[in-house]
Amino acid sequence: MTGTAILSIDQGTSNTKALLVAPDGSVLHARARAMAVDYPRPGWAQQSASDIWEAVAGLIAELEAAAPHVTVSAVAISNQRETVVLWDADSGLPLGPAVIWQCQRSADRCAALRAAGHGEAIVARSGLAVDPMFSAGKIAWLLDSVPGARARAVAGKLRCGTIDSWLLWNLTGGAVHATDHSNASRTQLFNLDTLDWDPELARLFDVPLGILPEIRPSDSRFGAVAQGVTALPPGTPIHAVLGDSHAALFEHSAVSASRVKATMGTGSSLMAATDARVRSAHGLSSTIAWSRADGVQHAIEGNISVSGQAAAFATELLGLADEGALTQLAASVEDSAGVVFVPALAGLGAPHWRSDARGTISGISLGTSRAHIARATLEAIALQIGDVLDAIEADLGSAFTELSIDGGAARNGLLAQMLADLLDRRIVRPGITEASALGVARLAAEALDLTYPNATSASVDRFEPLLTEPQRRTIRQRWATAVARTLPPIETSILEQRGQQIDDQEGRTTPRNGPLR
Repeated sequence: MTGTAILSIDQGTSNTKALLVAPDGSVLHARARAMAVDYPRPGWAQQSASDIWEAVAGLIAELEAAAPHVTVSAVAISNQRETVVLWDADSGLPLGPAVIWQCQRSADRCAALRAAGHGEAIVARSGLAVDPMFSAGKIAWLLDSVPGARARAVAGKLRCGTIDSWLLWNLTGGAVHATDHSNASRTQLFNLDTLDWDPELARLFDVPLGILPEIRPSDSRFGAVAQGVTALPPGTPIHAVLGDSHAALFEHSAVSASRVKATMGTGSSLMAATDARVRSAHGLSSTIAWSRADGVQHAIEGNISVSGQAAAFATELLGLADEGALTQLAASVEDSAGVVFVPALAGLGAPHWRSDARGTISGISLGTSRAHIARATLEAIALQIGDVLDAIEADLGSAFTELSIDGGAARNGLLAQMLADLLDRRIVRPGITEASALGVARLAAEALDLTYPNATSASVDRFEPLLTEPQRRTIRQRWATAVARTLPPIETSILEQRGQQIDDQEGRTTPRNGPLR
């Protein structure tokens, strides 16, 4: 096989993938490697930064061997967001783990900032809730935990960045320390108004700006592959970088008419592009979707900490062979028989932002079976997405008739139908199995003026609601009550009140002071 292609890297939490994408948007070859996550303490989550780079380099070598006659026009990178790496500027070696987005180790620092009254200012500047999910607190933790790190940082001896920056550094042999606006906007050190690193945010989080990467438009030519670092020829350009959820939105914008998408992986991200910055009143994040030389595209987003990972957790908990067995078990019963699983296994993300929440399984009786727990697990994924969708609609002041989905969990047909039933909306699943990788490949192709079709995917699955309104309301109300019980008493009373707010006219709860139905 001869021709040209974009080599698209999608570095995720559970898997690292690499695809060769042809100019017509088709995938010529694809390779993937599973990634290990360590949980050294309750609430902590980390990966090996070296393993992440080695997986990327290894997959590139596999693709080069599989398609020796294909010329790589450019490398494009999509990546798990908020995860941070601190490394030595001379040796290029990481000085600690890659502290991933799920990690709660900076919870105390975030709580102290909120207690000191800085929460509103941080949100106003960064668009992000003061939560350990975001990068700033993790960077401060690394600087405090590595002996001598702060002195070395001041001396210019250290570099720090999200996974895109770590991969760029390694691909270019240390020549480029950069990131794009989408990833920068997830660090809580980036100002959405100035579109640059914010000295006041850096001061509050105690992070020296000198260790951070240069911010560039998402479709920039970020650099070139260095001699001998991968199987690619030296000089191969690196021509697009996007956070994974942003890259998925970019692809959805091209192949789907839906205005909001949900990427369902280890966690979930619901994102909708907006004409300008939206200041959320319902627990969502303002972010940069992507940027080009002519400006930035804003978006509003809600992040769920544990989504598809809830299915993996329940699979192991129930002693099942795989997640396919979990789905089969869930499909064997008509409902969960009142069982509710709230997968707050790493706290609760949007719209609650409660790192102190912990998972619960409630409603168990002598009649409860493993099948009911399995079904409650899939329902929980859908119900969390429903809470975030409520919040997006409340912030934007408009309702969506359909939701476009992608990601590993989106392949589950039963889950897709549950989404339609519990959200009372059409669910659209375009035939884009790797939305993040294809989205960033599309961005790179457009920057290079390569042919890349912009037509709606011919393969689209649609799921229509089948539940009756009384059934839907019962499940949503039960869920709201269960979520309330995962939170400390002060917040619980508020959430229970929200859970009782029923809109009789539309037959579902209304997010008056929050998104819970």
